[in-house]
Amino acid sequence: MIKVGIVGGTGYTGVELLRILADHPEAEVNCITSRSEAGLAVADMYPNLRGHYDLAFSEPDIDTLASCDLVFFATPHGVAMRTAPELISRGTRVVDLSADFRLKDLEVWARWYGMPHESPEWAARAVYGLPEVAREQIRKAELVANPGCYPTAVQLGLIPLLEAGLVKTDRLIADAKSGASGAGRQGNVGVLHGEIGESFKAYGASGHRHLPEIRQGLVAAAGDANLGVTFVPHLVPMIRGIEATLYAELHDPADFERLQALYEARYRYEPFVDVMPFGSHPETRSVRGANHCRMALHRQESSSMVVISSVIDNLVKGAAGQAVQNMNVMFGVPEDMGLRAPALLP
Repeated sequence: MIKVGIVGGTGYTGVELLRILADHPEAEVNCITSRSEAGLAVADMYPNLRGHYDLAFSEPDIDTLASCDLVFFATPHGVAMRTAPELISRGTRVVDLSADFRLKDLEVWARWYGMPHESPEWAARAVYGLPEVAREQIRKAELVANPGCYPTAVQLGLIPLLEAGLVKTDRLIADAKSGASGAGRQGNVGVLHGEIGESFKAYGASGHRHLPEIRQGLVAAAGDANLGVTFVPHLVPMIRGIEATLYAELHDPADFERLQALYEARYRYEPFVDVMPFGSHPETRSVRGANHCRMALHRQESSSMVVISSVIDNLVKGAAGQAVQNMNVMFGVPEDMGLRAPALLP
């Protein structure tokens, strides 16, 4: 049995981790921390977990956390980089769902997150946890940086084209939309129902902190340090889900004929990527509550532009589900353990 601790369990990602782990046959949550809610029963905050957990939130305690086999950090940026190194030194493995260890260029990290990085050694050693790309490194990792939600949808959608060298890399475009849960559970007037209902807007169009993470992954896939990508996120009036519409121009339009086969071959053995028939339109509701990325390819007339639609649940494949997927890989249990439930419809 994998003994699990969760740091920062009161947000949407924390409760999603608890929901998934409640029926995981090889994992047991031993502690879940929250400074603000210490002493409160988990089931009192999240009634969907009544009957599943007898735990109460507790103050973070390094000895208690170090007694776990693995600790998930579901915290704001700046927390894991201060605490994870000591846990690792005591033999506890870590999956960090914040952004602390995702970027290798720490000057870029500091610019986007507004503080100097305090653990450069572990930032260099962390494995970026996209299993479809780094499964073998994840198996041996002491520290996994769980990818962000937008970067997961964007990278999975574009990687096959970049790995095959079929598209121009100077002007990739990612036009992405997310539900309000991506902003977290804290009080924020901008995501109140009365503010976002019956409305639709772009945000971060001049630059978003997920952009360097997206670029880092696409550069690695393409082997082209000069790769250029434009990323614009949008807020839509729904609770969860991401749809990323991606655009890339082929070097040779004749290659369109083999793209469907290319994508199907690239993801054939990936349990959580579904390449739908050419011309399909994946819906966010088809992945709600599930650890899946569904995608489909499109072409308009005889254009050389490839259009890819990629959908995920931002709280599952975009956060907690992918974190559990990484845990499964790290501990050698079936990768889909605890993640086999289909999406919720309607």
